[in-house]
Amino acid sequence: MTQSLLNELSRRERQIMDAVYRRGSATAVEVSQGMPNPPSNAAVRAMLGILVRKGVLKIEKDGPRYVYRPASPRRQAGRSAIRRVVETFFENSVEDAVAAVLDTASVKLTASEIARLKSIIDKS
Repeated sequence: MTQSLLNELSRRERQIMDAVYRRGSATAVEVSQGMPNPPSNAAVRAMLGILVRKGVLKIEKDGPRYVYRPASPRRQAGRSAIRRVVETFFENSVEDAVAAVLDTASVKLTASEIARLKSIIDKS
């Protein structure tokens, strides 16, 4: 699966992927429960099939039910999502994106987190 596929998902497809990533694996019912204002069960199942055909989800049979798992690791998908956010909302400025995250009142970094970020910055 290529990262460009993850970038080309519709809003509902991204919501499904979010639900599956949050759980690690999920049935259609669990996916539906993890979505905001979910569509019908049949629509969720149809979109899961589409995501399997696109190669972003894997499917396996577990007794009478089908279980869906991401085709790529969460960290890899997260990096792709961050790149998309930086491109879309911050005009490719990593500095502006990081500043926006750190400017939120809810962000409280520990000393070890600050040290790790400094190390990452020094390496780049």
